Amino acid sequence: MPTIAYLDTLPAQNGLDMLHSQTKVNILKINSFDSEEKCLSILKKADAYQVGAARDEVPKYLQVDKEFLKKLPNLIVISSSGAGYDTIDVEACSDAGVLVVNQTGGNAEGVAEHAVGMILSLFKRIGECDHALRRGWNEPRVSLMGKDLLNKTVGIIGLGNTGGRVAEICKIAFNCNILAYDPYLSDDNFHKKNASKTELDTLLAESDVVSVHIPLNKETKNMINKVSFKKMKKGSYFVTTSRGSIHNEDDLYDILKEGHLAGAGLDVWEFEPPPSTHKLLELENVIASPHTAGITKDSRNKMSEYVATQLLDLFDGKDPSRPVNPEVLDTYRKKFKKI
Repeated sequence: MPTIAYLDTLPAQNGLDMLHSQTKVNILKINSFDSEEKCLSILKKADAYQVGAARDEVPKYLQVDKEFLKKLPNLIVISSSGAGYDTIDVEACSDAGVLVVNQTGGNAEGVAEHAVGMILSLFKRIGECDHALRRGWNEPRVSLMGKDLLNKTVGIIGLGNTGGRVAEICKIAFNCNILAYDPYLSDDNFHKKNASKTELDTLLAESDVVSVHIPLNKETKNMINKVSFKKMKKGSYFVTTSRGSIHNEDDLYDILKEGHLAGAGLDVWEFEPPPSTHKLLELENVIASPHTAGITKDSRNKMSEYVATQLLDLFDGKDPSRPVNPEVLDTYRKKFKKI
């Protein structure tokens, strides 16, 4: 009988209930506070490993890399609990013929709403107003004058589930002009999401706000840096709810201090949570949250359901609904037949 080992928990209890209510697959739990030896002893019994998506929440020895896979040649599936997969070296998995799956789309609504909330807060300067009142403030109201989002240009980097939903909200609710950069989508996908397919440099130069919705990988690490920020329209805003390390925090701080950008909304960080002394948190025009965009009750339930359903479907002989490295599917199928 196939065996699934999960680390600590799933995003919500409903997924665990689904896994434990069936009898076709064994379910084992790994505790991240246990020793490496004990954790590996459990994983050696497993065919699939369900791991958290946030790298700062998973011990290094339980993150999936080349050395980890060498110790556990029995694994044929690695499942991330979120849309991201920072704790998984996908290239190493592909080299080993191990299938990687994620739960993309599961928290898209939560993250998209959070991104739009940050955009509105920046345009209306709600964070700055809040800070001013808490300090004690008696200035002319016009000193905190904001802007309307209506009819503005929104640039979206990554037009997938989340970016596409941000585009939809901004277009329908605020009649925004949507510019999008995503080299992996067909022209038809841009049309369906009411977005204009745009080169990155043009998007940066013409957008009143840029919102980032892409995974962290070798291609995107440090993708948004000093060069990118300088190309952005003066007085525009930068928002990211994707992954830390895609944008360069030092470069963002410098460009904000220079006054080139009007503000930033940050849900993701190089190290999470960021220390209270982080220099970006010192800036009045920065709105911050600790990677909580997708942490809603609805999103967690949906992601947990996605985790359980996809893993159980895989061990029922079906193809994955959300593969990260589909190029290994033939190898995966051969390994699955041997179980």
